[in-house]
Amino acid sequence: MAEEAARRAVAELPLLRTAAGPRDRNGWAPRLKEEYRALIQYVENNKRADNDWFRLESNAEGTRWFGRCWYIHELLKYEFAIEFDIPVTYPNTAPEIAIPELDGKTAKMYRGGKICLSDHFKPLWARNVPKFGLAHLMALGLGPWLAVEIPDLVAKGIIQHKEK
Repeated sequence: MAEEAARRAVAELPLLRTAAGPRDRNGWAPRLKEEYRALIQYVENNKRADNDWFRLESNAEGTRWFGRCWYIHELLKYEFAIEFDIPVTYPNTAPEIAIPELDGKTAKMYRGGKICLSDHFKPLWARNVPKFGLAHLMALGLGPWLAVEIPDLVAKGIIQHKEK
């Protein structure tokens, strides 16, 4: 069910065309425009489906991204700060999303609070370079990670709702 919903969400996202990273002075601006278009489309789609779950913004160069994400579990909203940098080898290399406040609380996380996407998401990203972008990272990377990890962390008592 969740896999089908993710497929549907991604099918509605525009695929990116520009194969440029931050080191490509001429290609980065067009790529960044495509990234913003795809992210805006994804957020609009989510809002229409009553599935709004993140806010994201970047620095002026589009190389550092930060924001908030949230996950509703048992009618309680768990909200976290997120951050990531665009790798110099982008789009060949996917960014690594960090949730600093969850650092060390789950085995599916690297030092610094970077979530583990290596088994499932990174091979998918590699097969879809340069078509995938940040909206795809959120839809197929962070979203599924939150859906698996947050209920598990709550069940184990590792994280608690802020009002408890």
